[in-house]
Amino acid sequence: MTQEDALTILKTGVNVFLTGEPGSGKTYTLKQYINYLKEYSIDPVITASTGIAATHIGGMTIHSWSGIGARDSLTMYDIDHIATTEYIVKRISKAKVLVIDEVSMLSGSILDALDKIIKLAKGNNDPFGGLQVVFVGDFFQLPPIRKYGQEDDFAFDSHAWKNSQIVVCYLDEQHRHAESDLFYILNAARRGDLTNEHWEMLKEKSVDIKNVKNETKLFTHNKDVDIINNQKLDNLKTKKHIFEMTSKGSATMVASLIKGCLSPAKLELKIGAVVMCTKNNPSRNFVNGTLGAVIGFGSNGGYPIIQTKEGQEILVEPMSWQMEIDGKTKAEITQVPLRHAWAITVHKSQGMTINSAAIDLSKSFEYGQGYVALSRLSSLNGLELIGINNNALNVHPSVRGIDDHFKKESGRSQAFLFSAEKSEIKSLFDRFIEYCGGDKKSFVKKYKEPKQSTHDVTLSMIKSGLGIGDISRERGLKNVTIIDHIHVLVERGDIVDHEILSLVPPTLSKSLQSIYKVFDDLGSQKLTPVFEYFKGEYSYEDLRLARIVYNVVYK
Repeated sequence: MTQEDALTILKTGVNVFLTGEPGSGKTYTLKQYINYLKEYSIDPVITASTGIAATHIGGMTIHSWSGIGARDSLTMYDIDHIATTEYIVKRISKAKVLVIDEVSMLSGSILDALDKIIKLAKGNNDPFGGLQVVFVGDFFQLPPIRKYGQEDDFAFDSHAWKNSQIVVCYLDEQHRHAESDLFYILNAARRGDLTNEHWEMLKEKSVDIKNVKNETKLFTHNKDVDIINNQKLDNLKTKKHIFEMTSKGSATMVASLIKGCLSPAKLELKIGAVVMCTKNNPSRNFVNGTLGAVIGFGSNGGYPIIQTKEGQEILVEPMSWQMEIDGKTKAEITQVPLRHAWAITVHKSQGMTINSAAIDLSKSFEYGQGYVALSRLSSLNGLELIGINNNALNVHPSVRGIDDHFKKESGRSQAFLFSAEKSEIKSLFDRFIEYCGGDKKSFVKKYKEPKQSTHDVTLSMIKSGLGIGDISRERGLKNVTIIDHIHVLVERGDIVDHEILSLVPPTLSKSLQSIYKVFDDLGSQKLTPVFEYFKGEYSYEDLRLARIVYNVVYK
């Protein structure tokens, strides 16, 4: 099924299981649906089975939202107590759409308890109290955590799942692995027919840990990760810079955000530290999983400047993780969105896309661990395999069996779309929006397009090839103001060396070397001594622009 077809089905308001292989676009499709609902001022409840997954999609854990908390099993007394707690009832009664991401890690017993709580809180005996539930995930990935000796307990085995008339949307487009060797290995693992040829392809990527070239390493155990990251940071002789996380809002919710945030509360960085971005920021050209190394710290705020594997230099400023309920921010944490990336656990890598990594699967102990680790990569070209055991690519037999069922159900869903009239589909859209109390007009008023910052306006004009004088005239601003903008854009990492040099007028370009020599002798922090040395031959505007080039390109 295509992403577009899945989005169409979601808009009809039916209960949906959105699934597919890693890289098929589940998260992208989900975000498209969330944005669609918000256009009508409908605030879906966005949750996930784990804190890490919740931070990826800007939500909270389903345990926190529902009041279940840290319990791994609930009695009827527990369920009655939770379902009559005032703030829980108020929260649930407002909900119309409930999203649960990484559903593979949610146990069936918890899902049944959740169903009962919502029914009681809403006073509605329909499945999940009449909510539209959207389950997202891939059961071939990590399963629910279970105690020793406990039976497997998948969400799809629960009464709640079976009674909810789930419509399966199985995405079959591939946006990460394409038709690569890795694609065939992962598919063979899903089918349970890995051959000697597949294992040989993996063994060809084997390396001794002493000869590993990739900076990022994935391990199955926290202990191995902590040892490597701490040793690597200690080995750097450069100055340590510390960035403390800030927070505001409900203490309980803040604690949940911190637990799920991949960036630590106390981030220690040095020049040379290998890092990974932990949040998406398209305007700064990095995403969750972007790898790089710290090459310096900016002068405004002292925030880290990283150089990515592709050679791009980016100033990484603090960003926020928020927990929203009913469209209102109830808790927020702010931190520089980086973490040490010499090593990470397979568990914490779930949801990321990594270009290259050294992976140790020699201690794999859980279904799906090897599958999750390898599927983070886009191809085998980026793999260095430190070790692998016989359990690494095992997938749960129950999951393999149910997967065929999911594919058939998805085919039936798609057949309905093909046979339905457009007017019929449109009618379903409208009825569901009306049921949710949606209002397109209120969206226009509530969600105005954010105004572009003055620096970003200048940036877009630079990218279009305009010079300082042209930008000044177009915007009705002084040259010195545009030069100040350029300084900020350089600090942010938004313009690169050749773009900076292109902004220097030809008359000034010829004199840069002589100005650099004076900067070397007198310093570039204060421009008055330099201005006086040249006896006014160059204006302060010229010297400011020359200083930007001197600090970024020349030095």
